[in-house]
Amino acid sequence: MILRKAFYYWQFAAVVVLPIWLMVAASIFKTTAWQVLGATFGALAIGFGLLVVSLLFIARKEVRLEKAVSWADVGVLTVWHALIVLMGIYSVTAPWISVLVVLVGLAAFWFAVWELFDAARKRVREAMVYLDETARFGTVPAGPSPFPTMTNPSATRSERPTAASVDPSVIIIQEKPSEN
Repeated sequence: MILRKAFYYWQFAAVVVLPIWLMVAASIFKTTAWQVLGATFGALAIGFGLLVVSLLFIARKEVRLEKAVSWADVGVLTVWHALIVLMGIYSVTAPWISVLVVLVGLAAFWFAVWELFDAARKRVREAMVYLDETARFGTVPAGPSPFPTMTNPSATRSERPTAASVDPSVIIIQEKPSEN
């Protein structure tokens, strides 16, 4: 869990640290001025990609609640970040690493999109089961509701009505009063 939490925080630091590393490494490891300029633009693009993937990871509710990425996220981030570090060192002698960084970055993006879609699909499935049970049995399933109530959607879990006080046969539609 400690490693997963460390990667949760590291992914946002990496958005700044790894592009700076690419620019510093390009100027240290015997590159020409054009290569340093190319590394600067590449570092900006990689920084943007790192930010997008990090935001996709944090868009999942489980990640936000635990403040820890999944083990699969740790694996993807480890490979991608290690390749970025290697690209800074070996970009002149092995330019294929740059291509590999881009390919792994695209794979990380689509992996993050897939994980976000999968997490959303699971939450929708849970909501549908909850609604189905409510409609089938005429009562709200036992236990606290994982969904906000219609009477007070901003209420905290302790302020929400219990399952015994909610009548599922009543639908409340709140309207904004007209000012005519």
